[in-house]
Amino acid sequence: MDVLTIGDALITMNPMSNGPLRFVNSFERKVGGAELNVAIGCSRLGLKTGWISRLGQDEFGRHIYSFARGEGIDVEHVKLVEGYPTSVYFKEILNGNRINSYYYRGNSPTETLKTTDIDEEYVKQFKVIHISGVFSAIHKNNREIILALLKIAKKNNVYVTLDPNIRLKLWSAEEARNTLCSYLPYVDMIMMGEEEAEILFSTSKMDELTQLLEETYSIKNFVLKRGAKGAVGYEDDQITSSPALENLEIVDEIGAGDAFASGYIYGIINGWTMEKRLSFANSVAAFVLTVPGDNEGLPYMEDLEKFLGLKKDIQR
Repeated sequence: MDVLTIGDALITMNPMSNGPLRFVNSFERKVGGAELNVAIGCSRLGLKTGWISRLGQDEFGRHIYSFARGEGIDVEHVKLVEGYPTSVYFKEILNGNRINSYYYRGNSPTETLKTTDIDEEYVKQFKVIHISGVFSAIHKNNREIILALLKIAKKNNVYVTLDPNIRLKLWSAEEARNTLCSYLPYVDMIMMGEEEAEILFSTSKMDELTQLLEETYSIKNFVLKRGAKGAVGYEDDQITSSPALENLEIVDEIGAGDAFASGYIYGIINGWTMEKRLSFANSVAAFVLTVPGDNEGLPYMEDLEKFLGLKKDIQR
């Protein structure tokens, strides 16, 4: 197995017209969830992925379960539970394609997850475990589950990647900082945006980040995502920059961070250089920006080849 993720999933209600939700009368049902998106992205690129989660034993939960399984994701450790409705969120698209998100995650099925549900024999099969700050923000109990997973990963030398994915609608900056920094002793690499770096470390300057992460947490590999300016990576005492793709017709920005993570993890699995990892991750994220939806735009390899104008397969 290649990549394991853990987190909740939601039914996404996409409005069929723009404007405040009180004036929208019809929606299109989709599937969303940060950690599930990364699993889908990795699976479409050809990696063997697994996902740990809980869903409501209802029609929405059954739909997400079937959807994930249909994407080739191992769902052995995804359970349907009674008494907890599958989470839902509504998108609101305003003028200028600005998107607001409204979450209905109360009484989440993932609240039934326990540390004892983390199966060490299952976890140690994977090469990479990817975690996101979203799952930890939903419920405080999830933080103990993440720590249990990270300790198993550390014990079995499984590589751990972290996307802080800080959403201040779900928790405060202080809560996010305290929780995510408690994970860092178990993390091998972190990919974060500039604002997230400021929240976690009070700086987004590369020289300050390299010193702080190495000296405080022994992390010698991280990526700073800079939006339209591309991304910068640090590894083996070297800083590498990769520009973002230009002249894109941006349709929907939701899911681009998950796409970047998928592309970067693909590069890790295949032993690529930092430069190639960053370039590939930027390309996967760029592709997603041109397609509406949370994970609808996550590309298969042949999609990327056409998008980038390649005449032969991207070499593994």
